Amino acid sequence: MKRTIPILLGLLAVFSAYPTYAQQKAKKPNIIFILTDDLGYGDVGVFFQNQRAKQNNKALPFALTPSLDQMAANGAILTQSYCAAPVCAPSRASILLGQSQGHANVRDNQFDKALANNHTLGTVLQKAGYKTVAIGKWGLQGTGKEWPAHPLKRGFDYFYGYMRHSDGHEHYPKEGIYRGQKEVWENRTEVSAALDKCYTGDLWTAKAKDWIIQQTRKNTDQPFFMYLAYDTPHAVLEQPTQGYPAGGGLNGGLKWLGKPGEMINTANGTPDSWTDPLYAQATYDDDKNPATPEKPWPDTYKRFATTTKRLDDEVGDLLKLLSDLKIDDNTLVIFSSDNGPSIEAYLPKPNVPYEANFFDSFGPFDGIKRDVLEGGMRMPVIAQWTKHIAPNTVVASPNISYDWMPTFVDAAGLSAPAVTDGVSLLPSLLQKGKQAPSLIYSEYFESGKTPNYSEYAPNNRGKLRNQMQMIRFGDIVGLRYNVKSANDDFQLFNVVSDTHQATDLAKDNAQLQAQMKAKVLQLRRSDAEAKRPYDEELVPATVLAAPKAGALLKAFSDKASWVPKTQGLSALSTTTTNEIAIKPVAKANVYEFSGYIKVASDGLYTFALNTNGKAFLRLHEAVMIDADYGYLANKPLKSSIRLKAGYHPFTLTVKDAKTIKLLWAEEGASAKAMGNSSLYH
Repeated sequence: MKRTIPILLGLLAVFSAYPTYAQQKAKKPNIIFILTDDLGYGDVGVFFQNQRAKQNNKALPFALTPSLDQMAANGAILTQSYCAAPVCAPSRASILLGQSQGHANVRDNQFDKALANNHTLGTVLQKAGYKTVAIGKWGLQGTGKEWPAHPLKRGFDYFYGYMRHSDGHEHYPKEGIYRGQKEVWENRTEVSAALDKCYTGDLWTAKAKDWIIQQTRKNTDQPFFMYLAYDTPHAVLEQPTQGYPAGGGLNGGLKWLGKPGEMINTANGTPDSWTDPLYAQATYDDDKNPATPEKPWPDTYKRFATTTKRLDDEVGDLLKLLSDLKIDDNTLVIFSSDNGPSIEAYLPKPNVPYEANFFDSFGPFDGIKRDVLEGGMRMPVIAQWTKHIAPNTVVASPNISYDWMPTFVDAAGLSAPAVTDGVSLLPSLLQKGKQAPSLIYSEYFESGKTPNYSEYAPNNRGKLRNQMQMIRFGDIVGLRYNVKSANDDFQLFNVVSDTHQATDLAKDNAQLQAQMKAKVLQLRRSDAEAKRPYDEELVPATVLAAPKAGALLKAFSDKASWVPKTQGLSALSTTTTNEIAIKPVAKANVYEFSGYIKVASDGLYTFALNTNGKAFLRLHEAVMIDADYGYLANKPLKSSIRLKAGYHPFTLTVKDAKTIKLLWAEEGASAKAMGNSSLYH
């Protein structure tokens, strides 16, 4: 008993320091999502550069990120976190929409395409009572004077930054040193004329700090969501005008002055002039021969290291502000990148071209930006939420960027929209409850090849890209490059033990190969603007040992304004039904039909839905009909899909409705209602 009491007291102290999730829901946290541009997994100290430095090998130059390392020590690192796509536009679209590249409307290299008019991080958090702001790079606005997908039309109350994708290649918008003058927009007003000598990393940070200060002073009880999207270290490796202002936080660091010609406190001096003293005189053993003199780092890499260190300073400044304002214990901060490291620098001669293997920005992996190899997909993700996420937490379970929508909505105390392909990561971050597995999937097209770096496994050097696809099951990643058809085999790699994806396990895993080939057809829908060689394939059925007649019908109560994902909700009732019809249950406002649809023969099938409320239909994990966001009651919606004969799992979730009608028909046949002969569980 004497030995037990101290243990119990210790446990009580732990639970006091890290409240249960039910306690956390009492007050919605502020949420800040920091997204960098082309920062590799290997560019951040705690993920790779620190280990590189410890080797004390002068042939291995390294860079430092002390603020990000401190953020990691204060919170969690996610060591197996993926981007949705290995280039910025589709990656950012998937983050904002909460959808994989099997569903997001921006794919491949569709820069400046309008983000779908659907639930976004902005809209769902607005509905949850948040003030929302987007600062920095957007690039998903669409074309035309009105910009149909302007951030103000996609859930954000305020926007300040680069609207157009190409503007994000230049880090001095007014001077346009290497890429020409660019436009910066405050909501719908172009404001670049006042931005003399404003380095964008500093500009976005100063604006973000000022917005947070004003918001917390005006609306102490209203939580806020900030999407802070940097355009560094992407593209032109331009340098700041001067060193980072001392102090940081509320009383130091970057400051928003708001005066034309001097909008921020670093808007003076000479643009593109300052190199971080850590790297100004840096040398390295370029020929890997200790007997020969070391050489200075080429200017290109001094620039890159200065840019990443500046980004590190900016994040540290922002985090100190939260502490100074005493809101850090009620602010969830996520740091990530949009894709793997780039080899694009856009600098004039005589600068040497940027190569990602100078610092091994891809970390312990192979591949860069535009590769679905691990080096192009693994992100350096850090989460901080003081007193909620325990210090030095390591989240080693696989996750992906479209998990952030359900995570943020979960933190706000609501269920996620049915449209998202992600899952909440709060169980992993808070180390409370059971973590649902993430769907790790990506598809992408890019001509060209993987770099021929000696650091890479021989099978990945100069790898021809074209149509690419990756999916992860457990520790195994299935990889397809230069895909010609749905029958192409996946290369299979255990990416936990074989980070360079050097040993193909396919010959010993025929069953897993078949499962992956089926899965990648079951979780996506085709996009006419991003065609794939497997778009017209029949979706494989699921083998059922002993199907039972009828679908399951569950009733739920949910307070969200959208059709919810019901995982995690407690059912008020569960029955079996032979028809798609709502049977009212007291206090219920959500009804979910689930089970299997029996398809008699291979063919093209059309599903038609009509409801006086809202509804969402998935077949396998593919979205069939979205009658949720912006749906007009009693408007018929249709969708067609090619199916193999057999049993196909479905989920139809209905919200705030009294009537629901779901019809289906094989090509050339009359539509009929779901019934005894077609519904199973």
